[in-house]
Amino acid sequence: MHDIKERLSLLWLFALLNYLYADVIALWDIAGMGHAFKLTQGALMWAAVFMEIPIAMILACRLLPFKANRLANIIAGIFLTVVNGFLTYVPPLVGWGKPPALPEYLFFATIETLCTLIIVRQAWTWSGVKPAVGSECVVGNPALVP
Repeated sequence: MHDIKERLSLLWLFALLNYLYADVIALWDIAGMGHAFKLTQGALMWAAVFMEIPIAMILACRLLPFKANRLANIIAGIFLTVVNGFLTYVPPLVGWGKPPALPEYLFFATIETLCTLIIVRQAWTWSGVKPAVGSECVVGNPALVP
């Protein structure tokens, strides 16, 4: 997989699946413990926006031209890294609340944060110049084999 668009799209899919599965596990825990937990409409809307970003980025990575693609990946990656990192790690560290109830949620949040940081790095270092000869040009191309 030498195409950066494919790599970024795959990383967004990976991040999205981690976000979703972490939320499913958290909801199972909340429901199983008999919490009278109700999210406000505003919180549900922000959650929807937060999930729509990686969903949209899967397509954006494949469809946008280079400059817009690179910029969208950097902005979306930084935004999701900051929001996820802030919501997961900052409140317990500064005493604004108790740590997340689930250690597996911290596990997923760490993977999600690392993934979005990798996305930002990949997009930041993406030059837009395709290599003259890639491995796919040599492997499987009988015209290039002596």
